Amino acid sequence: MDIFMLLNLIGGLALFLYGMDMLGDGLKKLSGGKLEIILEKLTKNKLMALLLGAVVTAIIQSSSATTVMVVGFVNSGIMQLSRSIGVILGANVGTTITAWILSLAEISGTGFFMKMLKPTSFSPILAIIGVFMIMLTKKEKRKNIGIILVGFAILMTGMDTMSNAVEPLAEIPEFTNILLMFSNPILGLLAGLVLTAIIQSSSASIGILQALCTTGAVSYATAIPIIMGQNIGTCVTAVLSCTGASRNAKRAALVHLYYNFIIVGGFMVLFYAVNSVVDFAFMGTSMSAVKVALFHTVFNIIAVIVMFPFSFVLEKLVYMTLPQTEEELEAQNDKKLIQILDSRFLSTPKFALEQCKNATVEMAEHSKEALILAMKTLEAFDEKIANKVSDLENLADHYEDELNNYLVKLSSQHLTEEDSQQLSVLLHCVNDFERIADHAINIVSTAREMNEKEQFFSKKAQEELAIYTAALTDIITDTVDVFRNDDLEKAKYIEPFEEVIDDLSDEIKKRHMKRLRKGKCSIEMGFVLADVVTNYERASDHCSNVGLSVLQLHEDNFETHEYQEHMSREDNATFVAEMKRLKEKYMLP
Repeated sequence: MDIFMLLNLIGGLALFLYGMDMLGDGLKKLSGGKLEIILEKLTKNKLMALLLGAVVTAIIQSSSATTVMVVGFVNSGIMQLSRSIGVILGANVGTTITAWILSLAEISGTGFFMKMLKPTSFSPILAIIGVFMIMLTKKEKRKNIGIILVGFAILMTGMDTMSNAVEPLAEIPEFTNILLMFSNPILGLLAGLVLTAIIQSSSASIGILQALCTTGAVSYATAIPIIMGQNIGTCVTAVLSCTGASRNAKRAALVHLYYNFIIVGGFMVLFYAVNSVVDFAFMGTSMSAVKVALFHTVFNIIAVIVMFPFSFVLEKLVYMTLPQTEEELEAQNDKKLIQILDSRFLSTPKFALEQCKNATVEMAEHSKEALILAMKTLEAFDEKIANKVSDLENLADHYEDELNNYLVKLSSQHLTEEDSQQLSVLLHCVNDFERIADHAINIVSTAREMNEKEQFFSKKAQEELAIYTAALTDIITDTVDVFRNDDLEKAKYIEPFEEVIDDLSDEIKKRHMKRLRKGKCSIEMGFVLADVVTNYERASDHCSNVGLSVLQLHEDNFETHEYQEHMSREDNATFVAEMKRLKEKYMLP
């Protein structure tokens, strides 16, 4: 083998690995996080989890990526360990599709149709179409399709270059002797394991083996243990990904590792024990790319069929290795445990944003509860309720820190224009919900001070404040519903609601001044009432901000201030009618 053959081999390998990475990246971007959302929501049934694991892996062309995704789900508490097992088993079947795609290189024939089926014939066409789509289109979806086409073309070009580079090796005795050395089951298994662990892709290492098979020097005796080693080597990526993760995430990675160790170990012992007695005649015959794909697929399908009914054994095994700690059991019982925003999801921004939205909804619920409880302390102060409000406000602060840090990290990823807008809206809404919780604390502080000084509002002030409290309770409830459900119709009514609350604030202050002049209320209680009204009004302002942010996300080309001006114009009949309805509903006595 001269230097030029070696350069061709290295160049082909580089193109092959880059093409596979490009293809997988394009497929993940095209899915837009939908595959992750499907996996998250449709894996309650173990059989469904198995099928989804296979389908998702076949689409994104990487069992390692699927397993890392699952580790992230388990780490963040989205998916239970028992549900993750089916997905992991399915991923081992889904990854076999890549070998069948690569085996297209062996298609032969003289007819036009047969020639066009060869990747070397249609790859240049895909490449030029893909390049034009990347260069000429502005739409993200079409660009991703172009990346997939170019990635596939580079992948197949690299495969063809490798095959051509290694073909002359069949005539070199030293090369044949090296391959014969790998026919030793232990050495072959270690070779497949190390290769896959280094390049962190069983699909890529299978492709390299298929390229070597074009020499005709790779026998079943050599290929079988290498394929077995590749099955174990693919676990390395998942094991590395769980560094610094929760114990449950480490258990998910161990499921993948133990499963492959068990099926490979069981097969190796059984197969070579029988071979020592029967002496399989086919072991000396040469392997082809199609035969590698067939063996890889049949082995993984049979392995899943055998192991699936005993998946509970894998779960017990990992719990024996990593038993549950007291801290874990306490965390399971703690309803306030915040869902961790896992860094593994940053590579799929659409799904990461979905998780941020879910976490923000939880934060919004805590802020709403804090505000409603805080208002109750004005009627009758209760230290337990006050402490509950304090806990909820601390929780809202924690959510804000977690979400802001995560969203800042996410902003550095490759985001579409739509994703960037959603990220910006989430940042604003997180801040608004945190401020609502702050106003709840301010209200509780005022209520505590009144209780300590044994101060009370006049009967009239209490009646007015009760109506104001009802209005604020309704607007915060509507705001959280709008944010959770992206309810655009209801969002349009948040702004007139906020205007009515502003009018309530002005009217309550005016009425207090009248009572003050008549000597029916003290100056000190006037300051207290003004403080409460101010916090009510500012909380409603943040509700308005959230409503406008939701509308801004879903309606093109308008600025928040311009929209507010449009909404509040006197010629806006809908706005005026809604204000009239709300004023009648929350009319002061």
